[in-house]
Amino acid sequence: MALIWQQPISGWPSRLRPNLWDAAALPIVLGLVALLAYGSQQAEAPFHVGDQLPISLDPSALPLYAGRTVLRMGVALVASLIFSLAYAALASKSRQAEKILIPVLDILQSVPVFGFEAIAVMPFIALFPGQLLGVECASIFAIFTSQAWNMTFSLYQSFRTVPGELNEAARMYQLTPFQTFWRLEVPHAMPALVWNIMMSVSGGWFMVVLSEAITVNGAPILLPGIGSYISEAIAHRDLPAIFYAIITMLIVILMSDQLLFRPLLAWSQKYKNELSGGEEMERPWFLIMLQHARLFDLGGSLIRAILDLSARLVALVVPRRPAKPIDNRETPWFIDWGVNIVFGGIAIFAAWNVVRYITDAVPLDEILHTVVLGGFTAIRVMVLIAIASIIWVPIGVWVGLRPRLARQVQPIIQFLAAFPANLLFPIFVLAIVTYHLNVEIWVSPLMILGTQWYILFNVIGGAMAIPDELHYAAQNLRVGGLLWWRRVIIPGIFPAYVTGALTAAGGSWNAAVVAEVVKWGDTTLTASGIGAYIKDNTDTGDFPRVALGVGMLCLYVILFNRLLWRRLYNLAAEKLRLD
Repeated sequence: MALIWQQPISGWPSRLRPNLWDAAALPIVLGLVALLAYGSQQAEAPFHVGDQLPISLDPSALPLYAGRTVLRMGVALVASLIFSLAYAALASKSRQAEKILIPVLDILQSVPVFGFEAIAVMPFIALFPGQLLGVECASIFAIFTSQAWNMTFSLYQSFRTVPGELNEAARMYQLTPFQTFWRLEVPHAMPALVWNIMMSVSGGWFMVVLSEAITVNGAPILLPGIGSYISEAIAHRDLPAIFYAIITMLIVILMSDQLLFRPLLAWSQKYKNELSGGEEMERPWFLIMLQHARLFDLGGSLIRAILDLSARLVALVVPRRPAKPIDNRETPWFIDWGVNIVFGGIAIFAAWNVVRYITDAVPLDEILHTVVLGGFTAIRVMVLIAIASIIWVPIGVWVGLRPRLARQVQPIIQFLAAFPANLLFPIFVLAIVTYHLNVEIWVSPLMILGTQWYILFNVIGGAMAIPDELHYAAQNLRVGGLLWWRRVIIPGIFPAYVTGALTAAGGSWNAAVVAEVVKWGDTTLTASGIGAYIKDNTDTGDFPRVALGVGMLCLYVILFNRLLWRRLYNLAAEKLRLD
């Protein structure tokens, strides 16, 4: 075996011999390595706050800009997935943790990207002084905040709705909690998670303009990327440059669809919870290449060998213990009260310090005015979510029940979801100014432009996940009309719809910062709302008022989540489920 490489290829074991699929896989692997190397080299470039990074509107610069944007989004996606798995697992398995983590997640979802950037940029720059890496990390963190919450909510909902008979089977086979997590709960969540990963990536594209244009001490920093290219094109009213950016985005989204999302979607279908075989899904060409290329097979074997060796070493150090029966007893009341008092005290202390910081700089009448501004934005958000639900739920069910059609429209929906609202500013500004339209009404569609697709994506995923045997039973019993919706479709899609509507509402609150202040060159249109208040004070660097705006926005989001969305989540988990 040691002399295998001295033998001719025909003498190698069959699993190590290169084939035609390797010839196709090698350029992709080399391209990925080259992209990582280029991104690492550029991130280590010298940089100091106040330096200006030139952004060229020459179309020839777009391929490099696209590569750097894709690299940032890829790193943010991996971080989002790791965070979501850990956070959702802890929140779904511990009642005490759930009381803390889910409200915190509600707050995190409601904080605009501007707020995260303002908090994170200086620590990252201080962590990597004299390098562009600090600003790159701040940009990746901003993209992370536009992706992670949706994936976390999806996993949390899936972990809470694992069918009871599967949990019972896991207990019968005496699976440990870790084995139950990886062999039952994660596979059960996989079909919905894949759709939400696609939606999260689209959400990252929607916010890419904000994440690559960072302000530090009043000085703007534009990182090379598609987002900064779009920002410069809007500032210069360069319509051809905007057109080139749209074409580049379309190409990148189509490539990601072919190389990532279609293989993931086909692979995730084997985890669909049904007894019958269902419709056989056509395997994408890239998934076939991954399964046949010896290069990937060799790499996978190496990874499995390393993991197996690690597991054996852990077993030697920590002997396996038999699984303990699950204790379903309620937690003692004094522990619940103790946890509530401790974390309630921490929350009150933090809130008191924030209130003092704001009231020292902002008068009471202005604080009350932000309550009214938050109400204006809340009305826009809820009306838009209701309209989007009425439109997209029936369409999503119709598409989801036709898997072949769902795969065909998937890249179209991704592109529409990724389309930055900034690119429509010229159309809205010209229409509002030319026809003297009401700004308060006609900038509202920009808030739902990218977030409405959360509802459509989740409903399609929920409809596709309904077991085929339920459809066969409904057909045999001739269940149709409203009864079919009440007994089959609504229980099947409701958990996915709630996740989609919740994240769409949170995204709309976030998008209000962009949508309520519309700029095209020197023309600026402003609508009354908390988003415009945050944007105006962020531009002027008035941090007490930025904190007031973000805090008021968070209060509204938490109020709606507590009174509406959380009750719908509990309804989905307790009554509207398919087991």
